[in-house]
Amino acid sequence: MAFAVKNFGLLPLCFTSNLEKNVQSRYAIRCLSRRDPPAALSSDSVKVVNGVSSAVKEERERSSVDLGNGRMSSIIKEQRREKDVFQEVELKPLWDDGYGTETVKDYLDYAKDIIKPDGGPTRWFTPISCGPHLRDSPILLFLPGMDGLGLGLILHHKSLGKVFDVRCMHIPVQDRTPFEELVTWVEKTLRAEHSSSPKKPIYLVGDSFGGSLALAVAARNPDIDLVVILSNPATSFGRSQLQPLLPLLKALPNELQITVPYLLSLVMGDPVKLAAVDVNREVPPTQYFEQLAGNLTALLPRLSGLADIIPKETMLWKLKLLKDGAAYANSRLHAIKAEVLLLASGKDNMLPSRVEAWRLSNSLQNCKVKYFKDNGHTILLEDGINLLTIIKGTSKYRRSRNHDYVRDFIPPSTSEFKQAVEGNGVLRNATGPVLLSTMDDGKIVRGLAGVPNEGPVILVGYHMLLGIELAPLVEEFLREKKIMVRGMAHPTLFSSQFSENKEFSFNDYLRIYGALPVYPSNLFKLLKTKSHVLLYPGGAREALHRKGEEYKLFWPEQPEFVRMAARFGATIVPFGVVGEDDLVELVLDYDDMMKIPFLSDRIRSDNEKYESFNIRAGMSGEVANQVFYPPGLLPKVPGRLYYLFGKPIQTKGKEEMLKDREKAQELYLQIKSEVETSMSYLLIKRNEDPYRGVINRTIYRALRAPMDPIPTFEP
Repeated sequence: MAFAVKNFGLLPLCFTSNLEKNVQSRYAIRCLSRRDPPAALSSDSVKVVNGVSSAVKEERERSSVDLGNGRMSSIIKEQRREKDVFQEVELKPLWDDGYGTETVKDYLDYAKDIIKPDGGPTRWFTPISCGPHLRDSPILLFLPGMDGLGLGLILHHKSLGKVFDVRCMHIPVQDRTPFEELVTWVEKTLRAEHSSSPKKPIYLVGDSFGGSLALAVAARNPDIDLVVILSNPATSFGRSQLQPLLPLLKALPNELQITVPYLLSLVMGDPVKLAAVDVNREVPPTQYFEQLAGNLTALLPRLSGLADIIPKETMLWKLKLLKDGAAYANSRLHAIKAEVLLLASGKDNMLPSRVEAWRLSNSLQNCKVKYFKDNGHTILLEDGINLLTIIKGTSKYRRSRNHDYVRDFIPPSTSEFKQAVEGNGVLRNATGPVLLSTMDDGKIVRGLAGVPNEGPVILVGYHMLLGIELAPLVEEFLREKKIMVRGMAHPTLFSSQFSENKEFSFNDYLRIYGALPVYPSNLFKLLKTKSHVLLYPGGAREALHRKGEEYKLFWPEQPEFVRMAARFGATIVPFGVVGEDDLVELVLDYDDMMKIPFLSDRIRSDNEKYESFNIRAGMSGEVANQVFYPPGLLPKVPGRLYYLFGKPIQTKGKEEMLKDREKAQELYLQIKSEVETSMSYLLIKRNEDPYRGVINRTIYRALRAPMDPIPTFEP
């Protein structure tokens, strides 16, 4: 097997049998022998110029080493500079994660190259498409499924490669290493990496068979900080739907071996989802289905390559590995202390993954399940599944022992933003948000020009019922200014009691789009890193207000954030927002529900669970009454949301407020007054908007300019 570099540059292999060969491969990787010393497992093997992968140009010293059995191997000693390995800057909002640029078609094409026998053993490789990663990125070891290729993350190489040091395990087609030896081999790499960076977590991503392997390794290394991500793990192989067919596979004549790939394709994944990864969803339906049909047509002839990836003899051996791996891992589940994230498919025709997910979640000490009801066995190769997005949404990405909501935050990528915009289309069209801001000279303009681009900035405002205003606000800051607004949210939303197992929950989106618990330490870190912070002093009390309390502020008596803003010289931008009364009517509030026996009991019980998260406990005033309840709402024919960001207030040079509480209180009351003034202004001016109603806006879109902003009142 040979390995190539981007632009088809080639490197000779480090195995004796291949020293004289230069076999062309279209898949750009750096390959590491299982006999390489641990130090050689560094991602320094990827050569990058100015942050972009290129053909590797390097000097090597070759020395022959006797392995003790008469065979010789070359050890490549390479010199690298740190700037060739690390991306020097943090990722910016709307960075390109490359999702959809490589698909299952590329997987099958690349497989033809790397399955060529070279006599070498199991090894690690780093796809050059991963590129340079951020400094201090944790290592991610990918353990493949039954194919053994190590290409199962091909859709995710570019995104994962930005924030992880990615290594993929490759098991050659002719390799017959027993399961326990594979466990030992992975374990050696694991311990070497832990020894070199003991404070960093190590990620094990196990796909199907690799899931059993990952659990086995985790069980044997309970003292290493591991994050284990499982994709339909094969620990349920003994209960596989294919068990009745296994004797037939063993007896299958060699002449019929060509049929196996097509049989496997029927059970491994949804062909439509496999083919839809790079299809443009923004085109008209006829073009969408044309592209999808073209992808399916191109995919089918490539399936015959599976016969070379898993020939009959290899398949029989892999079935034995699956059986041995499941037995080994299941007998050691009690010893696993690692943090586990399990992805389970509802339409897995190869394994009972849904049932297995719940079994493992009950057997493991720290396991979170995400259930994808419409996906098949090869979920990591299917459309709509972005592994990095899932990791971010579950707060599993970290660079040290504990997750840090500021240091470990990865801003939304272009594909994530595009997905969110598509998902919020109904809300955006129904609310037709209008955002206004105030310039330094007091002039009100449409858009966000009046909000400073440079942080630290604190946006302080009114929290609408259920936070209806949040999504349009965050979306518009990203669209217009490419600024990530970090929202301070109630800690309850980040507790395990609020977590959900479905594909993507509201809590997942909060994390992906920068929300974090509203603790003073988090605000301190955000201001220190010059972030844009979204802060609601009224918190849950405003977002879950009672009847007749629209646009009423429930702020604490003390200036909680003003003194901290002054410490960092932050700019404070007060803002008001109106429109909830044009969208919904509150028909059942907290007072109404407490009069209904079964509802009142449920509300009391739920709030007892969340009592420890009440950050206003002990305060005076109505703001301390932060009771969670599900308000009864009646939708209206939608009106429109209006935002007004006031004139920025500078705290730089006002360090006296750190000691003078009276001046801090004076500024606090000024900010509160400006929020109320902004809402009063909007409530009056919205009556002048000819497009306040959704019907007029819809007609405007249909007859005039569907892509242009819909007009509103003159500020």
